[in-house]
Amino acid sequence: MVEKGENFAKFPYHPLFRTGDILALGPVVLTPHSSTVAMDAVKRLAEANPVVIFSKSSCSMTDYVGTLIRNFGANTTVYELDGFQNGQQMERALLTLGCNPSVPAVFIGNELVGGAKEITSLNVRGKLKQRLIDAGAIWV
Repeated sequence: MVEKGENFAKFPYHPLFRTGDILALGPVVLTPHSSTVAMDAVKRLAEANPVVIFSKSSCSMTDYVGTLIRNFGANTTVYELDGFQNGQQMERALLTLGCNPSVPAVFIGNELVGGAKEITSLNVRGKLKQRLIDAGAIWV
């Protein structure tokens, strides 16, 4: 259940929202529909788990990125923006944060790492595993 505040929605912990799940939380109504509200929603969702991926149901690279990260033993939480009533505003918020293209947008340890290109680059350079460790997504 989403609690509606005066200017934003609060996304509380819910036992049905497990890491590794693909979540389409629609119809979630966040009013007023402003860029600030969308940015707040993105930030709240990104800080909820060590590895968060924002995607769309049509994004084929999300499976690749998720599989790459899960191969290290980390769980991922995927939010499909087209399942949110304000998904377009959230996608614009991701662009504002510097993720271009907007999906997949990968947050590790509440920090925007980037998209498939950046995740692949970290992996090739041998730095992805350490980022996941630092975020508490995996243990050695």
